[in-house]
Amino acid sequence: MKEILLCKYGEIVLKGANKRYFEDILCKELRHRAKKHGNFEISRSQSTIYIEPKDDFADMDGMFESAMKTFGIAAIGRAAVCEKNLEDIKRVTREYIPQFLEGKKTFKVEGKRSDKAFPLNSMQLSEILGGEILEVTGGRIKVNVHKPDVVVKIEIREHGAYVHAGQFRAAGGIPVGTGGHGMLLLSGGIDSPVAGYMMAKRGLRVEAVHFESFPYTSEMARDKVIRLARTIAAYTGDIYVHVVSLTKIQEELVKHCDEDYFTLLLRRYMMTIASKLAADHDSKCLITGESLGQVASQTMEAIAVTDNAASIPVLRPCIGMDKEEIVEISRKIGTFDISIEPFEDCCTVFTPRHPRTKPVLEKVLVEERKLDFDALVEEAIEGAYTVRAEAY
Repeated sequence: MKEILLCKYGEIVLKGANKRYFEDILCKELRHRAKKHGNFEISRSQSTIYIEPKDDFADMDGMFESAMKTFGIAAIGRAAVCEKNLEDIKRVTREYIPQFLEGKKTFKVEGKRSDKAFPLNSMQLSEILGGEILEVTGGRIKVNVHKPDVVVKIEIREHGAYVHAGQFRAAGGIPVGTGGHGMLLLSGGIDSPVAGYMMAKRGLRVEAVHFESFPYTSEMARDKVIRLARTIAAYTGDIYVHVVSLTKIQEELVKHCDEDYFTLLLRRYMMTIASKLAADHDSKCLITGESLGQVASQTMEAIAVTDNAASIPVLRPCIGMDKEEIVEISRKIGTFDISIEPFEDCCTVFTPRHPRTKPVLEKVLVEERKLDFDALVEEAIEGAYTVRAEAY
């Protein structure tokens, strides 16, 4: 029995005259992902994308999991293909649906007839197929039209007829790449991977910059960040991670600047370096995982001081979320357990005992002028290297 995936749009259906643009990018992304899973044909019609295996070697389970994590798809159903006649639809329903009803007590059937040339309407289809299911299951499962355990669907479309036992909620959002490119400041913590995921869900193609402080931070800390990037790459697509050393900058700050300003000054260096890397890689914004008031460097005054050093917009999708909300998303996308591994990042090195929570920009600039800011920035960028994080 032939099985395909039916992928339903979410927000794309609201794009009006631009809908085709979003559809094209979504299909291109699915074709790219399908290469890892075998030979699939991907087509679209009536606000649905059809993912059809072309031989017995195509990995339907792998393709299903990958499509579930593709932004732009709201729901996915695994469906059996029928001939567009009642007898074949009944046959496929009897053979295909019982496996989804094991251990369930109630079901209902929903018919959808997009092809109006089909002789039966949606209500008639539902009644007939409901009877078939009751017969083949021997009456052990009952009909409940209000709160069923399983919703069996029959769709009569231009392409053909399809039977499936409901849909699974997918990633939603809009296709990656429709919103341009952004540069994510990716640490080893909980927040920044979530921020990258959230902005990719809004269509941004994400690259990342990671700041390390070897030997104060270890290779294990860097490898942890690459694993985080690979984990969110299942949603965002492959991520290029630009690794930049801040060791010399931090050592110079310790030697010459007021300790209370270390974190603020360091973050200004990070914003400037990230802005320059973004310009080199066609990224139009920076993305950070900051949440207002979570730590000393994330007060309104501190954020204003650090933003002053950025030359492009800074997006903070977590800014109004509390830690519990961020953790919930990190668990959902699979980054939480990696993020809590006990490897320090550069922001935990040389942490001031009494960081400024309400800094004044003019005073911060006085401290910043004690160092050759531009020279340190250029030296750090020249020493950067790039790792390609491919999805697991």
